[in-house]
Amino acid sequence: MCRLRVASVTRRGGPLRCKTVSMSTRARRPEAEPARLRARVEEQIRRHDLIAPGGDVLALVSGGPDSTCLRHALLALGYRVTALHVNHGLRGAESDEDARFCREALGAEVVEAPAPARPTEAALRELRYGLATDRLRATGHTASDQVETVLYRLVSSGIPKGIKPKREDGVVRPLLTLWRHETEAYCRAEGLAFRNDSSNAGTRRGLIREEILPLLRHLNPGAEQNLLRLAEQRPTKLDELLAARSGSKRLDLGGGLTAVREYDRVWLEQTPVALEGSVRWGRWSIESELAGLKVRSWRPGDRLAGRRKKVQDVFVDAKIPRSEREAWPLVVRGREVVAVPGLVETPGVTAERVE
Repeated sequence: MCRLRVASVTRRGGPLRCKTVSMSTRARRPEAEPARLRARVEEQIRRHDLIAPGGDVLALVSGGPDSTCLRHALLALGYRVTALHVNHGLRGAESDEDARFCREALGAEVVEAPAPARPTEAALRELRYGLATDRLRATGHTASDQVETVLYRLVSSGIPKGIKPKREDGVVRPLLTLWRHETEAYCRAEGLAFRNDSSNAGTRRGLIREEILPLLRHLNPGAEQNLLRLAEQRPTKLDELLAARSGSKRLDLGGGLTAVREYDRVWLEQTPVALEGSVRWGRWSIESELAGLKVRSWRPGDRLAGRRKKVQDVFVDAKIPRSEREAWPLVVRGREVVAVPGLVETPGVTAERVE
């Protein structure tokens, strides 16, 4: 059985500020789960050429689950990892306990670096990044940090600029494809103790994390994924369809519209709808009580059910202009075209053109 031990650290006369979460060495999750997360880390490293295979890297650690996961995963992937913890001393005994934990549990070198007069998040970050500049340094920034960063920058500057996988000064971020809950799950599965810093709640990042993001998730469960896509400038499915140059692609846009690409041509058509009673399709009113029928637009290659004749030839014989063919409704069962309103009839289906 896996047991949880919580060692608390308090300030004299103050509330609980920080705790060390320690797990037994027996994993709570199957071994495959940590292995899959490490594979994603390695994919991120290789995609952005962050660390040479088997190379040296200095993990900047705070003792939290993200940097604890970072150090362990890099070691497991075969990199030569050392660790560095920077103690700013802002939280008194709690900061000293963080430093002790990093030294003893993570084997980190601890550097005392007193905070500047105005200890902003940016000032402290630049202070840490000014150390060990002769070595390749890695931080434990995750996709969760990416989302919080792009949201803050979007509202503060109007620019959705995210965290770079590799800074100009060489600091790398191998965990940018993992979410915070995944790094915590990794530590628990691998039996790794880590520190939880409750002072994060008082920062701008904490405000975004604890108050703003939950509201955005309430508006749209996919809010964080959409913000991550914005940060990474990943193409949408529509972007991919528009960029395609060969073959054919279709994309349901919602709202009854489908985008279609055929080689160098792109157009919008109505999404197929079930013919249950009656359907209004453009200028056509189509009715049927037959089961299993749908109404959709014409597609190149369509043939009449049970016949060799192409629907395109039906249009040509009836002198239907090309401009009207792509919006002309077809009644289909599966892939078979059973009726072409106004041109090819079938028992049980009626169609009337409404002007």
